[in-house]
Amino acid sequence: MKIVVCIKQVPATSEAKIDPETKRIVREGLKAIMNPFDIYAVEEGIQLRDKFGGEVIVLSMGPEKALLSLREAISLGADRAILLSDKAFGGSDTWATSYTLAKAIDKIGDVDLVICGKQAIDGDTAQVGPGIAAHLDWVQATYVMRVEDADSKSIKVKRMHEDGYDICEMDFPAVITVLKDINIPRVPTLKGCLASLKIEIPVWTHADIGAAIEKIGLDGSPTRVVKTAPPPPRNIITQRIEGSPQDCARQLVRELRIRSIL
Repeated sequence: MKIVVCIKQVPATSEAKIDPETKRIVREGLKAIMNPFDIYAVEEGIQLRDKFGGEVIVLSMGPEKALLSLREAISLGADRAILLSDKAFGGSDTWATSYTLAKAIDKIGDVDLVICGKQAIDGDTAQVGPGIAAHLDWVQATYVMRVEDADSKSIKVKRMHEDGYDICEMDFPAVITVLKDINIPRVPTLKGCLASLKIEIPVWTHADIGAAIEKIGLDGSPTRVVKTAPPPPRNIITQRIEGSPQDCARQLVRELRIRSIL
């Protein structure tokens, strides 16, 4: 089974600033980490490889410092990694990003399964995974909470939705996005950390993957951020409830019912 796990390096803070001109996150000087949801995607890819054989290839698009997150994935057990880095990719929205990743997956070739975290914490759109599937014209399942079964030709997953869950069986090639419920990520081993420092990670440009220049970067992005603003402050009112435990419980229930109506 040939598995590609797509990861993203994100700011390790909730106080990132927005450039007033470009409307993009100012990443310079910020500590960066692997997107937390993507750690579960890496773990699931490794578990599937260990069970069914094959290899796990970790793929990321970003600046050169994203190599740190790729090496972290290798230290966890991934077989190899590829970085997509090119000034032409700058300013890509979710459509252009998913197109770029799809072109790289197509270049890798003979991929059975693509795994993504459900969303990135710096954008929260949850669009890149489904976008990859759309560009590749592959079947997909989002919000996967468990892999029920798999073989060399298909995979069966349990995916969450608003009313419960579905059991989906899909033929390869396929794309899934995973939740945190799907597994418990391992910690890097000393052997894995040493291996991650020695492995050579190729860096591909738009020319290497055959990406059309008019479909990538800011010019290839059909969406634009035209305005940003912080959320309004919460109106926090503290109310103290006194009395016996029974009286406090009754008053609390009464207040919650009133506020839910309002």
